[in-house]
Amino acid sequence: MSDDEPLTLHEVLDVVEHLYPPATAQSWDEVGLVTGDLEQPVRRIHLAVDPTLAVVAEARDLGADLLITHHPLLLRGVHSVATTSAKGATVTDLVVGDVALYVAHTNADVAAEGVCEALADACGLGATQPLAMVEDQPLGRVGDLAEPVLLRTFVEDLTAHLPATAGGIRVAGPPDALVRRVAVLGGSGDDLFDAVRAGGADVYVTADLRHHPALEAREESRGGPPYLVDAGHWASEYVWLLRADRALRAALGAGATRVVTHISTVRTDPWTFVVGADEGGSP
Repeated sequence: MSDDEPLTLHEVLDVVEHLYPPATAQSWDEVGLVTGDLEQPVRRIHLAVDPTLAVVAEARDLGADLLITHHPLLLRGVHSVATTSAKGATVTDLVVGDVALYVAHTNADVAAEGVCEALADACGLGATQPLAMVEDQPLGRVGDLAEPVLLRTFVEDLTAHLPATAGGIRVAGPPDALVRRVAVLGGSGDDLFDAVRAGGADVYVTADLRHHPALEAREESRGGPPYLVDAGHWASEYVWLLRADRALRAALGAGATRVVTHISTVRTDPWTFVVGADEGGSP
């Protein structure tokens, strides 16, 4: 094969699935190839968190042959892909645009080049260990900062490494509390509070924290650690894209010269503005 001959989708996915083996996905998950022909050429790869209509349009505008996303398009069963639904329109846009879609979801969460490691890096952690083992896979990470910092300082530093969102970052805990040991889980994480406490974390960075689980966790801590940081689902996972891009290009080796990669600039966080935000004041 000459240096200017494009890679096939099959060749690219062999590399992707070495980085993020489908067998490591959770049993409820749906990962892998959604659209595309394994023999089609791949010259441009687009990476995004969500396979939304806007992201697919962006991929098509950039001439992408392959779109790799974290979140599945078809996690639950559908009975029609007519363009009368958003999912149907998305599938149609992918097929008509000859764009293959590949999903790396919970298999990307647990991987060494995955979401949780990327979030741990964004938090400034050094060496980490799994937060919990779920279905024999290492979900989440926990590790230490180089030195203790104030909770407010920690979160302010974190904001510099996450994409901005309308909702910002929500924090439960005193701003002047010292924190050093940090647990992380990109995306929804309010089902791992027991593991966070067992890991001795001073602060837990995750997303989608619901009222009752978060309130109960703070009650259990009696006002002390672990403090909670809700960084937002999309933002906490967007940090993976750059890591995935680097890992993919490195794993492709010499083949990386035959593809162009780009990271989506579409903000697929659903929230657009907030009103009446207040830092713990009276109702």
